[in-house]
Amino acid sequence: MDDEGIVLDDVLHAVGPRLRTLRQQRGATLTELSESTGISISTLSRLESGQRRPTLELLLPLARAHQVTLDELVDAPPTGDPRVQLRSFRRRGSVFIPLTRRPGGLQAFKQVMPPNWPGTEPDPRVHEGYEWLYVLSGRVRLVLGEHDVILTPGEVAEFDTRIPHWFGNAGSEPVEILSLFGPQGERLHVRAQPAGK
Repeated sequence: MDDEGIVLDDVLHAVGPRLRTLRQQRGATLTELSESTGISISTLSRLESGQRRPTLELLLPLARAHQVTLDELVDAPPTGDPRVQLRSFRRRGSVFIPLTRRPGGLQAFKQVMPPNWPGTEPDPRVHEGYEWLYVLSGRVRLVLGEHDVILTPGEVAEFDTRIPHWFGNAGSEPVEILSLFGPQGERLHVRAQPAGK
């Protein structure tokens, strides 16, 4: 038997004691578990004692009954790193950290602007799309059409990017913002309270 087969046997052999522990933690009897899963009491008993090899057909209803995932039930090894590994880039003195990988559609970025970025004079521009900004730290000056406002931590602005706009650091500290941009003009759907209230 190769190493992989030995590991699989070890994993499957450890399922029985884990099943017994989960059932006892829930305070359930074999009879109650049999009724909720449709698995006979004798099969459940043999599974818990390691006399019966677990199969997917047996493990699925047991995972549901114990309200755990299959991975938890068999103590599967962890999968690969789930973190998004995207590279930051610089544009006009600002650091952009992409938070999405999908090309096109809605894009998410964390942006860090140094003080006096990208200069003190606004230079409003237009382009297709829709933007949403959330200020994490610092003070952001937003020039949008006839509006000229200062945004502070926790404040949000959203706008159609076909309106002349510009934003920059309005303070002496670095600014951090979250930015969502929809190149086709997608708008965010913000709900202030649950539906039906």
